[in-house]
Amino acid sequence: MFTRPGAFEWRPRGFAPLASFAQGGLAEVWTGGSYPFNDAELADFPFGYDELGPCYGEVARRIGITGAADDLSRFFPLHEHLLEPLKLDEHSARLLADYERHRSYLNRRLNAFMGRARLAVLSRDLDGRRACSYSGRCLWGCPSGALYTPSLTLEACRRHPGFEYLGGVYVTHFRFTSGNRVRHVVARPLGGGAEIEIETPVLALAAGTLCSARIFLESIWRDSGELLPLRGLMDNRQILMPFVNLHLVGRRFDPKTYQYHQLAIGMAKHAPLDYVHGLVTTLKTAMIHPVVPSLPLALRSAISIFRNLHAALGLVNINFSDYRREENLLALERAPGGQTRLLIEYSPPPDEAAKLKGAMRDFRRFLLRLGCLAPPPMTHIRPMGASVHYAGVLPMSRRPQPLTTSPDGRSHDFDNLYFVDGTTFPVLPAKNLTFTLMANAVRIARRAFG
Repeated sequence: MFTRPGAFEWRPRGFAPLASFAQGGLAEVWTGGSYPFNDAELADFPFGYDELGPCYGEVARRIGITGAADDLSRFFPLHEHLLEPLKLDEHSARLLADYERHRSYLNRRLNAFMGRARLAVLSRDLDGRRACSYSGRCLWGCPSGALYTPSLTLEACRRHPGFEYLGGVYVTHFRFTSGNRVRHVVARPLGGGAEIEIETPVLALAAGTLCSARIFLESIWRDSGELLPLRGLMDNRQILMPFVNLHLVGRRFDPKTYQYHQLAIGMAKHAPLDYVHGLVTTLKTAMIHPVVPSLPLALRSAISIFRNLHAALGLVNINFSDYRREENLLALERAPGGQTRLLIEYSPPPDEAAKLKGAMRDFRRFLLRLGCLAPPPMTHIRPMGASVHYAGVLPMSRRPQPLTTSPDGRSHDFDNLYFVDGTTFPVLPAKNLTFTLMANAVRIARRAFG
């Protein structure tokens, strides 16, 4: 998943980047979290939920999204074609029941709410894919195709008579005319050989923010020699907070369940973009391998203790929003050997430490109310870049200006170039962005191409 062609080099500062060149990309190993942005989170976008909402519904119709009307609906708008939620594992069911008992206190004191996660997993059969069989195989590849991955859509596209897939090549740049119209896409065969030029009347880049930005920058550099910076790089800071549910210590563990998160926590703050998003994963078969060796005990003792704790273990993945800042950027620079590499620079906002500290305190209080302990030494603040929710370097803009795009993703620098990934987001809410990337791609296709 994370093997990079040798030609794709980078030099990060304050950032731990990931990129995938696999068929289907990074979402081949995602956990299915599918959370729509609401009107408040779309305030800086050149469109609102009234335009994006039907596109969320269309994506849900195509791939299958589970969800429910519950306390999290205040944060996650309800759209069409939601499937009924998956069957909860015992630990998740206990957490949700305990939340219901303490709901008034948690809502009032912490402004915190819990409910069912929105997941790209089938709870009933759809278009030849079978519903989740609760086999516990999620991490190794869903045997029934219930957990959506982009390779499923790629296979559907390959059956279309107007679609051609060209694999085994690395796209380096595009060539354009003096009138700033893209003319050819240039690719290099990974096995060696001459460059391939593909003529195109319209080019849509959806390679992910790092890769799309590099193709854009490389194209300009090869034409003019100019090494442009693209400013405003964003990513969601994440905190991993392990916990133990004291109600379940010593209980028997049942591995026959969906392996990833089934619950979510939303914490409202002073402003909409200060909303904090938590994904609650109860640790199941696929998640235990790093745990036993990390315990400060001999192996035999660690295994014995772990067996009694397994059913009680959980993890909250806490996500924070981000906004564009000039000091965070992507740029090309010359590398040894005459090639170019991608410079990635990121500095967190000055108030980040206080926000993280406050959120960790609130999530521990939330868990404690449900009978769970979250030991502070085990909480881990992930480096920037670890969430792979990259966005923002060619933002959508209502006014035409260089290094931006129109509301329909069309570049203001090249008339027939479209960006259909996170490069165009003007802000980054705390929620997982993959579902919104899909919905926005549908929106752009409808607006730009009918």
